[in-house]
Amino acid sequence: MTIDTTEGALLGGRIRFRQPATGYRSAIDPVFLAAAVPAKPGQRVFEMGLGAGAAALCLLARVPGCTVVGAEPDPALRGLALENARANGLEDRLTAVAKMEKPGGAEGPFDHLMTNPPFWADGSGNRSPDPGKARANHEGDLPIAQWADRICLLGRPKATVTTIYTAARLDELLAALAAQAGGPEILPLWPKAGREAKRVLVRARIGGKGPARLLPGLVLHEKDGRFTAAAEAVLRAAGSIDFA
Repeated sequence: MTIDTTEGALLGGRIRFRQPATGYRSAIDPVFLAAAVPAKPGQRVFEMGLGAGAAALCLLARVPGCTVVGAEPDPALRGLALENARANGLEDRLTAVAKMEKPGGAEGPFDHLMTNPPFWADGSGNRSPDPGKARANHEGDLPIAQWADRICLLGRPKATVTTIYTAARLDELLAALAAQAGGPEILPLWPKAGREAKRVLVRARIGGKGPARLLPGLVLHEKDGRFTAAAEAVLRAAGSIDFA
């Protein structure tokens, strides 16, 4: 199956990126997600919700030698992610699968897990008539608790689980992760200084202990709408996000 696409770039041109011309389109969320994953060369990362590969490609570009396995049920998006990997010379480091494998199988366990799950519960808000947008934005038959359970099963002990999510449902995300991953670190993404956060990055560890930590966060935009220097360091310079 072929789909109409547009071509752009990520990380200041380091990554060529094609994505569907209509329906759900990646913005800055997957770039920030990838920047928050503390992967090192040689480590293996699993992504639940690969899409066209934006987060995976950004992580592969930022961390030489790491590999990513991404689960994507849509065959057209899965194929597009692999095409994007080939276009950037990263085909040997990205594997796309239709669904997650059970722990201990050929694809696991992993050193790090990352995901950008649908933000809204099924039946809430205005569901898009576009199937791709609807699947990306609303949970359908996989609520956040089950989403968290499924991805956590693929991590080795102490593996990190990194998520970008809506701040409006942070309590639900933390409760979902708590069954298998503890010690959550929460980093708000402020749209502008003095504005309430709409997005949060959350990182926990499989089997981790300890209380939640609320970090200072990152301001995305100046008063005039330009990206801040801190945001540009992630979006253009392939910088990582420090949770220390």
